[in-house]
Amino acid sequence: MQTQPLRTSVIGSYPFPGWLEFSARHLGEFGSADIAELQDDAAQVAIQDQIVAGLDVITDGEQTRFDFNLSFYGFIEGIALEPASPRRFGPPAHDQRGKHEIVGELRAPRGLGAVEEYERLKRLASHTGKRLKVSVPGPYTLSGRLAPNARYQDRYAITEALLPIVNKEIADLVAAGAEEICVDEPSMSCYGYREDTKRFVDIFNRTVSSGYGKTRICTHLCFGNFKGHPVGWRKYAPLFPAFLDLHCDEVHVEMANREYAELEVIQPMAERYDVAVGIIDVKSYHIETPEQIADAVRACLKHAPADKLVFAPDCGLSQTARWAAKKKLASMVAGVGIVKRELGL
Repeated sequence: MQTQPLRTSVIGSYPFPGWLEFSARHLGEFGSADIAELQDDAAQVAIQDQIVAGLDVITDGEQTRFDFNLSFYGFIEGIALEPASPRRFGPPAHDQRGKHEIVGELRAPRGLGAVEEYERLKRLASHTGKRLKVSVPGPYTLSGRLAPNARYQDRYAITEALLPIVNKEIADLVAAGAEEICVDEPSMSCYGYREDTKRFVDIFNRTVSSGYGKTRICTHLCFGNFKGHPVGWRKYAPLFPAFLDLHCDEVHVEMANREYAELEVIQPMAERYDVAVGIIDVKSYHIETPEQIADAVRACLKHAPADKLVFAPDCGLSQTARWAAKKKLASMVAGVGIVKRELGL
């Protein structure tokens, strides 16, 4: 960070091109080589859009996942197929997704697939000179759509079963050379107001023990974005001071959609780790201007030094139309650039 202050980044996901969504509904018509080509082409589209925007840190846009979290269930043994939606009519929201039944021991002998994603990202983007980031869900968030049973009697028991699986995936990513690994734990921020935050910190720190100190470990703490809707009580205050003890190099917080409420929280955070501030509202189709972004960056600098600040959208961009995502990222980079020039960076 000291060599690249006021860094620009993304969380992980990026909108799917329309042709990819269409193709995904007709995969039975494609051969295995065709599907591999689809995956490469989709990742290349996401990479190119991020490069054109001018980002410092890029991802593969999670183009081979149908969801930042649930896609990993396909790699885990002991999980039944997704149940029927408990609410099928009315506005789309979180309560239309049911819980999967656990039908056996939770195991992932093939890993979670993130290493393969990172290898593809390296192959397609290592020549760009950009920092490359890959994300995996943390075990508490990963447990959220699994129903407890006699063997795993509550969400924490399920989390403990998933923890070594995620820990090993992080170790494998480190071995593959991953320079930034984001462990997504939005469920912790959504439910921190009612759960034991010290227990959350213990879970997180044990999860990342295989990577912390060996690569850049990040985490993303937001309040949900399924179909553009948050879930939970949108306050960061309940997470602190406990979350200052996260074994993390960078912690991301959602600020733009919340009108920069609690922006002062980044000051104690920046004393312990780098802070990635969400300054693009992914839930709104207002395209932030570079001047608006610059104002937000200046406000952040009142609480944290430039070499501790990263700027990104509030959340992944998968729920935002691609035309809007491209414009928003371009404005973000331009706005951060205004302040960098003011500071002579």
